Amino acid sequence: MDKISARGRTVIELFRARPVSSSLLSVVPLVLAVGQLWNSYVNDVSPLIAVGFTLAMLGFTVVALGHHAAAYRLWRLESGVERQGTSSRGPF
Repeated sequence: MDKISARGRTVIELFRARPVSSSLLSVVPLVLAVGQLWNSYVNDVSPLIAVGFTLAMLGFTVVALGHHAAAYRLWRLESGVERQGTSSRGPF
């Protein structure tokens, strides 16, 4: 586990802390992309449309998961500051 980057550890921790929202933002768009590719193949539609949709879904997944991970890191940081503030004597 030492070889996993900090970003990889955050994503793993994110999936453990919030599995439903993480799955909705990462796995579901990928399943939709594969489904669209399969639909294009079965119905003999131009693969350019399906490939374009797949690239859009991959881009969405990367951006959405990055935003979700950043929001989780911010929440974790803020909760740590709140816990630290309650254990001290006061604001000064």
